[in-house]
Amino acid sequence: MTVENGAPIIVWFRKDLRTDDNPALIAASETEHPVIALYIREPAEAGTGPLGAAQDWWLHHSLASLGSTLDRLGTPLVLRSGPAGKVLDDMIEETGAGGLYWNRRHNPAGVEIDKVIKASLKARGVDTRSFAAELLHDPTRLLTGEKKPYRVYTPFWKALERDGEPHEPTDAPEKLRPPEKAPASDVLDDWHLLPTKPNWACSFTDIWTPGEGAARERLDDFADGAIDGYKTDRDFPAIDATSMLSPHLAFGEISPARVWHATRGLTSSKDDVVHFRKELAWREFCYHLHFHFPKLAEKNWNSRFDAFPWEAAGKNFELWTRGMTGYPIVDAGMRQLWKHGWMHNRVRMITASFLIKHLMIDWRRGEKWFRDTLVDADAASNAANWQWVAGSGADASPFFRIFNPILQGEKFDPDGTYVRSFVPELEMLDSAWIHKPFDAPEPVLKEAGLDLGKTYPKPIVDHRKARECALSAYKSLKND
Repeated sequence: MTVENGAPIIVWFRKDLRTDDNPALIAASETEHPVIALYIREPAEAGTGPLGAAQDWWLHHSLASLGSTLDRLGTPLVLRSGPAGKVLDDMIEETGAGGLYWNRRHNPAGVEIDKVIKASLKARGVDTRSFAAELLHDPTRLLTGEKKPYRVYTPFWKALERDGEPHEPTDAPEKLRPPEKAPASDVLDDWHLLPTKPNWACSFTDIWTPGEGAARERLDDFADGAIDGYKTDRDFPAIDATSMLSPHLAFGEISPARVWHATRGLTSSKDDVVHFRKELAWREFCYHLHFHFPKLAEKNWNSRFDAFPWEAAGKNFELWTRGMTGYPIVDAGMRQLWKHGWMHNRVRMITASFLIKHLMIDWRRGEKWFRDTLVDADAASNAANWQWVAGSGADASPFFRIFNPILQGEKFDPDGTYVRSFVPELEMLDSAWIHKPFDAPEPVLKEAGLDLGKTYPKPIVDHRKARECALSAYKSLKND
């Protein structure tokens, strides 16, 4: 099927908000037909838009950045709202478009929507093409020897390695041919994606610049030196040792293939490069799980956990979200999340373990909170990682692995630099007590200006008792 001479091609952007290594856009540009760049704000059930309020903020700035880039290339970004099928039908009718190109999405609801659209438009003679751009692997093709999906990470990683290097990334088109008349577009500000009163995202710009240009800068900086020591340093939240690419990947501002290939030929330690690539592969594994098990965010992978005696999410859940648990490493993480829309990976595990195993609150409550507050929220990774911590997921950490928040703090933030950055009440506390202020002698607390229970909370649960309670609940589950 070919597009009639002069008829425009619609390139439908979703979570691929970039011009670099964007196969749908590049294929459309190579036809030399006019290109209509389109982003649709679909209903939430489509699963393609922002997962929460923090991502609304990111989407606004990412679309503004993409629009500026496309303007420079010669065609405007058109914004529309509504069910994708209806919007596309209207756009084809308005413009006489003869083609629709998109990059495949892998969330279950989005896949079903795309199947219906593709079948309908092809039957009407519209050249409808889809491309691989979101992942390094194809979940429909990378299967076990029994033609089943992978359930364990290590065999998945080995299969990914055997599959060969990802495709060579392709540079953005140098120019795009615009349609004769630009279709009408929604006004981005009218989508009201940015918080105003209050502007709780005011500190996001301290560390984030959405857009593909910023994504490439992040990648270049990381590959040029920050990757050195990655395997070890990435566990220490006070050290700037992670790539910080996760929100850019979540919105498709950079392709995983571009990230993978940036690590080729580096003089860095092979262990650092392999470990970083394994983190990319873990993202792939999460998508693999979500694609084959669409209810990953709603149902326990291991159905035995369906009978787990969770506590009601009351006051303790609220204190956890506010970073007022009385455990400094937990509180620092939750406050970092609120301030920057992001949390260091090691601390994500600590805070998640605390909610699940100290407070005995269902992992699904934490998963929903992270969806709403993380700029890098990702339906697949978020669900898979929360189930991993809970012990209910695929290839999960066992439930009885219960992080001691005091020891975790002392090991990974030994001088308290991270805690002091986000819990200013403890700024003057001696490092020997920074992760256990509740054990500090009264003179030490007084010298630091601390009055536990007033200027900083006392622990909302006792670690030892909470651990015993969690293990008892797990034991009862095993004995059922």
